[in-house]
Amino acid sequence: MAVKRIIANLAAPAPEAARSFYCDLLGLEAVMDHGWIVTFAAPATDGRPQVSIASEGGSGTAVPHLSVEVDNLEEVLQRAGKAGLKIEYGPADEPWGVRRFYVRDPFGNLINILSHSKAV
Repeated sequence: MAVKRIIANLAAPAPEAARSFYCDLLGLEAVMDHGWIVTFAAPATDGRPQVSIASEGGSGTAVPHLSVEVDNLEEVLQRAGKAGLKIEYGPADEPWGVRRFYVRDPFGNLINILSHSKAV
């Protein structure tokens, strides 16, 4: 199992309002926009830094503090179970092409663990 990327998620009532700040000021590109979440990323480079601004976490969930993309979600889910961690949401196959679940880290931060489906 390998972590592919980690994205900070910032809660905001109107994610679209962040576009001028992150695009115009910082030169990031809007690489995903579902209305309730907009993800901004540096132009294509190795390690492409990203940040998401969201009014919700999708499917009516809370905005997670971090999203961690992994290459084997089922393995991480099994590890979470063995560690006795409470699954806060999921696992769920979402309509935007990810399978994911929420868990809390030792400090209470809500973490979205996800993998993209093969079709995405």
